[in-house]
Formats: sequence, C-alpha cells, structure tokens
Amino acid sequence: MRKKVDERIRTLISNGVKNRHRSMFVIVGDKSRDQIVNLHYMLSNEVKKSRPTVLWCYKDKLELLSHKKKRAKQVKKLMQRGLLDPEKVDPFSLFVESGGLTYCLYKDSERVLGNTFGMCILQDFEALTPNLLARTIETVEGGGLIILLLRSLSSLTNLYTMVMDVHDRFRTESHSKATGRFNERFLLSIASCKSCVVMDDELNILPISSHMRSIAPVPVKEDSEGISESQRELKDLKEQLSDAFPVGPLIKKCCTLDQGNAVATFLDTILDKTLRSTVALLAARGRGKSAALGLAISGAIAAGYSNIFVTAPSPENLKTLFEFVCKGFDALEYKEHIDYDVQKSSDPLLKKATVQINIYKQHRQTIQYIRPQEHEKLSQVELLVVDEAAAIPLPVVKSLLGPYLVFLSSTVNGYEGTGRSLSLKLLQQLEEQSQMSAKGPISGRLFKKIELKESIRYASGDPIESWLHGLLCLDITNYIPKLNGLPAPSECDLYYVNRDTLFSYHKDSELFLQRMMALYVASHYKNSPNDLQLMADAPAHHLFVLLGPVDESKNQLPDILCVIQVCLEGQISRNSAKKSLSDGRQPFGDQIPWKFCEQFQDTVFPSLSGARIVRIATHPSAMKIGYGSQAVELLTRYYEGQFAPISEVDVEDVVETVPVRVTEAAEKVSLLEESIKPRTDLPHLLVHLRERRPEKLHYIGVSFGLTLDLFRFWWKHKFVPFYIGHIPSAVTGEHTCMVLKSLKNDELEVNDFRPFYQDFRRRFLRLLGYSFRTMDYRLAMSIIDPKINFTEQEPKLPTVDGFLRSITDILSPYDMKRLGAYTSNLADFHMILDLVSTLSHLYFQEKLPVTLSYAQGSILLCIGLQNQDISYIEGLMKLDRQQILSLFIKVMKKFHKYLYAIASEEIESTLPRPKEAHTTIMPSA
Repeated sequence: MRKKVDERIRTLISNGVKNRHRSMFVIVGDKSRDQIVNLHYMLSNEVKKSRPTVLWCYKDKLELLSHKKKRAKQVKKLMQRGLLDPEKVDPFSLFVESGGLTYCLYKDSERVLGNTFGMCILQDFEALTPNLLARTIETVEGGGLIILLLRSLSSLTNLYTMVMDVHDRFRTESHSKATGRFNERFLLSIASCKSCVVMDDELNILPISSHMRSIAPVPVKEDSEGISESQRELKDLKEQLSDAFPVGPLIKKCCTLDQGNAVATFLDTILDKTLRSTVALLAARGRGKSAALGLAISGAIAAGYSNIFVTAPSPENLKTLFEFVCKGFDALEYKEHIDYDVQKSSDPLLKKATVQINIYKQHRQTIQYIRPQEHEKLSQVELLVVDEAAAIPLPVVKSLLGPYLVFLSSTVNGYEGTGRSLSLKLLQQLEEQSQMSAKGPISGRLFKKIELKESIRYASGDPIESWLHGLLCLDITNYIPKLNGLPAPSECDLYYVNRDTLFSYHKDSELFLQRMMALYVASHYKNSPNDLQLMADAPAHHLFVLLGPVDESKNQLPDILCVIQVCLEGQISRNSAKKSLSDGRQPFGDQIPWKFCEQFQDTVFPSLSGARIVRIATHPSAMKIGYGSQAVELLTRYYEGQFAPISEVDVEDVVETVPVRVTEAAEKVSLLEESIKPRTDLPHLLVHLRERRPEKLHYIGVSFGLTLDLFRFWWKHKFVPFYIGHIPSAVTGEHTCMVLKSLKNDELEVNDFRPFYQDFRRRFLRLLGYSFRTMDYRLAMSIIDPKINFTEQEPKLPTVDGFLRSITDILSPYDMKRLGAYTSNLADFHMILDLVSTLSHLYFQEKLPVTLSYAQGSILLCIGLQNQDISYIEGLMKLDRQQILSLFIKVMKKFHKYLYAIASEEIESTLPRPKEAHTTIMPSA
C-alpha cells in the first residue's frame, strides 16, 4: 500500500539544498534499506541538475552485491528460491542498476578522503568508529544526505548496551566489560541537531526528533543578483584584480572568498621576491588548501621562479595540488606538451602520481616532488611547498626550512587533528623568530599565517558540521579558556572524573569534556577522534583532573590545570604470559606488562597490577610551573593509599548500575512513543580522592615519545626506563620509551625495578652504536646516568666490587704502548681509535673509577659508544675540532694513568719475593 511521505522530510531536504547544508537521516528497522530509494528520489527532484552520486559504506557484507554479473546471479538464485517476484519491479534493484554508486569497505575508507558525493549511506552501526564517521560524513557536499541504517530496535536506548566491534580492542584479561557511553552521547547529540532526523523504516519520525515539529521552508538568502553575500565579495575581489597578472586569471579559479584571499597573499609574497618569507596556511579539511597552493605555484612559474620543490608525506597526497597547478596554467594560457610537460611516477605503488612538471615557455623551469627526508636536495631551491606538514615528523619539517620562500599547509582540526602539534610548536617558533628579527637591527625571516574557514563542499554554518565537531570534539581550539589565576601547585587538588556523568551530554559536563579535550589537543599529542571513544568506553581507563582551590560561592566550572588519563593494566595469568611468549604475539591492551614480559622473558611481572599513565596534558598557559609534577605526585600518593577514604562505599560500585536502569525503563515504551533525554540521576562529576577507594597496585608506568625534557620529567619523579623502541615513530620521529616506578603499599609487596634498569642499561650501552647512533648525546647521558665523579679513596677500597682489577684480558702490552704514546702526544688520534669503544664500555659500566667532566663524558660517549666522527660532534656540541680533541686526550690521560697503575700492581704481584728469615732461639742450658 502506497503511503504519503511526511511533508517535513521533504522540507528538510529542500531547505538543505537551498542553503547548501547537509541533512542526516537515521532509519531504524530491518527494511530501512528500501527507503534509500525514496530519499534519493526526493533529493534528485530538489537538486535538479545531475543525479546525486552515492557512497555506500559497509563492514564486510553488502545486502546486494556491487558487482553486476554477481548481482544478476544473486537475483536468479532469489527467483529460484521463490523469494523474488519477476512480475514485480523492485525499486531498490532499479536504483542500484542505475549507477552512480561507489561501494567502500569501512577498512578502506581512507581512499574516499578528498572525494565528493551527494549521498552517503552507512550500514553496520556496530562497526562505526568516530574516525569512520568523520571520514565519511566529510565527503558529502552541501544539500546532500547522510543516511545511517540501523537494525530493528525495541528501544533506541539499546544502542547504549550494543556491543561495538571496537570494544574487542578495549577488553583485557582483567577488564572485560566495556560500557557504551559514547553511543549514549551520540544518540543524545543527534536529538539536539536540527538537521538530524530519526525515523522508522516506514518514514515515521520518532519522538527523539521533536524539533521537526517546528520546521518550515526557508527562503534562499540572495541579493538582487541572486548570489550570497560571501560570493558577492569574491566576485568584487575578482573584478578588482582582473587586470593584474598573474593574480587576476588565477583568482578567477577560486571558489570561496577565503581561498581567493589566500591565493592573493601567496602571490604577493611570490612577487616580492625577497625569498625570506614563510607563509603557513591552516584550515580544516575541505577548505581548498591544496588547490590554493597549486594555483600559487602556477603563479610562481609565471613570475619567473626556476626551481620549485613540493613535498608531502606521499606523492599521492599531491593529486589535488598538481591538478590545480595545471588548472592555473590553463588560466595563464600555457599549453601542455608545448609550454610544459607533466611527468608521472613509474613506481606501481604510487599509481602514476605526478612527480615533476617541466616548463619551457620563458626559460627552463621545474616543479619537482621530493620526499620529506631529502632536504639535502634543496641547495638550489627558490620556493619550497610543504603540503600536509602536520603528517610529517616535526624534526623533518624543521630540517626542510632554509633561506628560501617556504609555503606550509596543515589540517588543524576536522578528521586530521594532527595539525595542532605542528601549529603549536613549529608555527609558534617561526612567529617568535620573526618578531625577534623585526625588533633587531638585522632583518630576518618574515612569517605570515592564513586561515581558511569557509568550506568548498558546503556553505558556512552547516548544522551537520557543527554537530560532528561537537560530538567528536574536533573544533575545540575555542574551548581553551583563559585562566582566572595561577594558584601555587601545592594548593591544587587532584579529582577523579566520573565518566558516566562526563559523557551524559548534560550541559555542564559537555562543556567540561570539551575543555578537557582542548587540553589534550593543545598539548603535544597526535589526536584522533577514536581517542574519545577509548576514553568513554574502555573499562580499564580512568580520568583525573588537577584543579586549583574551588570557590563554592561562585557557580562556575573550575579551571582545569592538568588532565591525566590512566589505564589499569596487569593481573594476567602466568599461563597467558607463557602462551604469549611462545606464540610471539601481544594481545591488545596491557602495553607495559606485555612489553616487560617480552624484554626480560619474565612471566611473573604480567601478574602484578599496575597503572599506565596514557596522557598527561597541562593547560598551555600554565606550562613549566609544576602542575604536571603535582598531578603525578598526588596520583602516586593516591595509589599508595595515602588518602584515607572518608566512606567505605566505593563510588565506582554505585555508578555502574545507572545505565541499565535507563535501558530497562525505556524498553517498556514503544519506539514511536519513546522520549530520549539526558539522565538526571547522575553522581557528581568530580570526586575528591579521599572519597574514592584506590585500586590496589604494584607499580605506575608510562609509555611516551622519547625527548630530553620528557625523560628528565619522569626521571625526576623516580621512574626508571626498561624499554626504548629501536625504530622511531613515523609521525613524530621519536623513539617509544617505557618507564616504571614501584609503589610503596602496606598491603602489597613489590621489589624495586633497579635490577631490570641495570640490565636495560647494559643493553642500551651496546645499542648506542646501532639503533641509537644518532640520539642526542644529552638524552643518552640522561638515560645512562653515569657516575662521573669518584673520590680518590674509592678505587683503593677492598670492599668495593666491580672496578677493573686486571687488564690482561682487555688490553695487550702493545695497546698500552699505543695509549701511552698518544697521551704523550707522540701518536695520532687514529692510532688508538680501536681502543676507545672498549674503554668507553668499561667506563660507562662503572669499571673505570676515573672522574670526568660532563663534557668529557659526552665526548667519550659520542666517539666510543656512538662511533661518531669529530666533524659530526663539532656540529652537535658547537665546539671546534681542537677543543674536542683537547678534552678527549685529557680523558685518555686519566684512563692511561689508572690502567698503568693496575698493570703495575699486576706485574708487582707476579714478581718473586725473598723468603723471610726465620730465626729460632735455642733455650739455654
């Protein structure tokens, strides 16, 4: 029976097309697939240009096959089984046959980034993650539809307890029950979004979308010429610059005012030709960054630049950039094959990506792709363009900068939130340098920052963008509040954050969550939307915040000074540990126990219980004051049981039953009558540590990207390293380091981890010539923590074990002669180079009790352990060759003196000694 579609659905689609805003439909029911055809038909009628293209995303199985021949076989089978009536036309089959559909597995969703569709269909809700939501929804153009298909549910609150695929990764042996807090917040956020509608599979609007009652058709916001205000300003800009070359023709290719202004700024810098500017272009995804850079490069060629280098994580990332270089050439009336040639990569893995463009119109000019690591090729460069700089390790980006024009682009929020670390670290440094040079007598580099806010795909003010950014905490740079004051760290207290309340979508807790995530992003972390789901649902994770003194008379949220995310680990059975060792694999979670088990082949440690500090983020305005140290100190004291609980009741036990009660209550009401609202019977958001019983732990550990400052921070708090990864991270260029600290607990006994540190230290000393050869000497010295000061009495004490007492097996007499000749300035440095490694290992293992200065110890480490040559050390330590060799010979003189003394003692002990005369006194007669 045909049924009239609710007019409000048509109105929502129509309003979206008029405003160039997207709309979202959540369809609940087993027949939800059949309504896709109707929604697509309504959208096609409104768009009236071309048939909207469709992106269909799924987990592993499509309900109807995407391959035509296979689909025909499937239809034939259905007919044979009597499940398909050949007389009856199936609208869905016609829809699929009509083309324009792109099918994509969720695991392959990265390949759709940068593409644009009119409609996006998401099935298999249990496989969705925040990353997938961000990737797929961002591909839909203004006026388009996002359709989320759900199976039949007796209640929408069933989503709260739905087992998601990603929960498998959150479970560990000791923590197996994941909670669907993220889904609860997701559903409540949909209820608050004006462009989201939840319907059943007969297109009946459910009560959760009560905002649809007041929906009304909107007029198009146009002026007398039929264009919006922003487009009018862009048109004026194009007219103003129409006669300027090469700016005029290139600006005509711009789609938004922001993009037009960005291209104009780039071209101003290019035409200035001082080659001492850095221009950074920052924007969310889909704002036209790569296109603006491409147009700017074509302008640089027209301005006569000969050598232009372009870099990005991969040449495939530059598809749009090179496409717009060619579009820019078309606008400037350059002809392909006559004025320029495009060279594609021959590497099959790069799928014929453009790697070079050669131009011949004025003189020989080149636009060439280089890998980010190939900075040595930049000797003749005039303009360097770095696209998606946020995805390139920070040290590599710094090595690319030089005395030439540099254009950087970076995604700062949206799906690729990696850009915050780049914008905060590198751009801040560039800005400071340009300000210092502006004040100084010598003019240094100029720095400009451009931001693109207007989207290319859809109009500004898109409700779906606001909803998605709010849900996934993507655009939280505005949520870093100014601090009301900086209290002394000793006055601050650490509070436990109740996650049920934090993710309840209550107004105050939502603001608190956005502020917490703002601190994460403003810190040095590479963030992903999936981190939010981990924070919400993972059973082993807990959150703590450091707050200043709270004034209860003021009804406002306190300033968050520091956030700590902790993951409880361990309590793994010995059988599991043995199986993991024999299989050579590590299950998800329990990072520190499994790594410890692997490194020391130890099956006892995984059975201990511990906490790993996943993240510690301090407010950007309160760095280096001591808040991080105070938070770590209080957390350690808390897990050592130094905060006596006021109540015997554990807060955690009270909270766990709340979501179940909500679900049970909702199941008594039908789907069409159900009202979904944020819970009101919630516990306090913040719990003082005295009001919560701590878990019984043996240790606290941390895994972090190894830098000098971070290592010193954890070392200061008595954390000792037991593992450093051999291969640096592809994103940050840093090695992974894991450190441990044993807890003093009355109820639990645990030995100190110093013996394991000593074993790690021995291995690290041997690896300094291999995996860690280029490690900063200051960092290596901090990790080794060598004893470089010895008293004169120490080597002579018979009670002191470990010092070298014999050199027979280590140095031959000829070695000693060579060492003596070098220390007497009778031989060259290279004559004893083979001995330096042996002597260095002995010294850093504290077997040579010789006092050295820090500089002497560092030079010994670089030459003896890292096998570096003098010229490398010159650049590293900012010392000239003679100074280094002077310090080095002093070290060798001290070693020779000690070794000579040992050799003398050895020889003396082997010399024959005269027998003592024994005189016998005879008794007198």
